[in-house]
Amino acid sequence: MESTRGTQRARVERTVVLTLLGLLAVLCWACLLFRVGRFAQIGAAAGAAGRPHPAPWHEPDLALLLSLWAVVIASMLLPAAAPSVLFYTRVKRLYRERWPYPATCLFMLGYVFVWGCCAVVATLAGWLLHDAGALDEGLAIAHPTAGALMLVAAGVYQWTPAKHVCLDNGRYPLAYVLTHWRPGLWGAFRMGVTDARYCVGCCWLLLALVLPAGVLNLPVIVGIIALILSEKLLPGGHLLACATGLGLVAWGTAQLFP
Repeated sequence: MESTRGTQRARVERTVVLTLLGLLAVLCWACLLFRVGRFAQIGAAAGAAGRPHPAPWHEPDLALLLSLWAVVIASMLLPAAAPSVLFYTRVKRLYRERWPYPATCLFMLGYVFVWGCCAVVATLAGWLLHDAGALDEGLAIAHPTAGALMLVAAGVYQWTPAKHVCLDNGRYPLAYVLTHWRPGLWGAFRMGVTDARYCVGCCWLLLALVLPAGVLNLPVIVGIIALILSEKLLPGGHLLACATGLGLVAWGTAQLFP
């Protein structure tokens, strides 16, 4: 009887957490899709690339760009974070906590904090590129050499030890929980921050490819999501990362030397 109740409770908790994560993902994509026209107004302000004096961005423009990057980054990384959030909730249940949802929410809030910091960095980069006249109307870096170099850099990073250490952390959350467990609500937030840092460390250069592609380029965003999820969930994720790295280097090199 006790085992049956535990199983039922686990199913309920999993359903609740998945529902919350799903609603958050739907909200992010709804915001991105329904406001893409409004976001494009920032790109119109950038004008043609290379213009000596691009129209300056004001506080509302920067706030809009920050919200765009926050939504884009959350949309790309939320699916990859879901397994870790579910595993954390399961461990809290094994600790026989009656109400694991507050701690789970704070664990997720740690992710949101790190994603927000990344959005701030991306917004500042976009601001600097705009002031340099390097953005086109799609908020993409217009110079093809910059995009090619970023492809090569992202491909090389796919082979680095740092990439694969972070990827291991995402593929095997048990090791992370055992080595970084912290009790209490504040501990949940700290664990979320640390786990999110590993998540970002695994794919930060893949995320950076949005800069040359354009932050309004939805097909590229979807492609990056698919790649991140494939590396994390499919068997042979490390081999896939290395193979992708070779493809990115070849693609970037072909653009550098057409």
